[in-house]
Amino acid sequence: MEFQRSHRVGDQIHKEISALLIKGLKDPRIGFVTITAVEVNSDLSLAKVYFSVMGSESEIKNTEKGLKSSASYLRRELSKRMRLRYVPELVFELDRSLAYGNHIDTLLRQIQTEHTDDQDDSGEN
Repeated sequence: MEFQRSHRVGDQIHKEISALLIKGLKDPRIGFVTITAVEVNSDLSLAKVYFSVMGSESEIKNTEKGLKSSASYLRRELSKRMRLRYVPELVFELDRSLAYGNHIDTLLRQIQTEHTDDQDDSGEN
C-alpha cells in the first residue's frame, strides 16, 4: 500500500514540476530541462527528482544549480497544487542515462560500420 501511494505521489510531483518548468522559472541558469523520473521514499519525506539537460557541461551545471536553488519555490508551489499535508523535500539528481544511451548507440553503430568494412575488404557478404 505504501509503495503504491509513494508511486502515485511521485507521478503527481513529476507532472506538477514538469508543468511549472514549462511555464518557466525566472532563474536564467535553468536551460532546456526534462524531468525524467521522480522517486518518493515510503514515508513521503523525500523526493528524488531526476532530470536531463541538453547542452554543454557548463549549461548542465548551471541548470543543476538553478534547480537546486529553486527547490524551495517548487516545493511551495507543489503544496498549493497538491493535496498533501506534507510535501516531500526535493532533491535534484542529474540523469545521464540518455547521454549514456546515445554514447552506447554511437559505439554500436561504429562497430557495425567497422564490421561491414572488414567484410567488404575480405570479399564476404
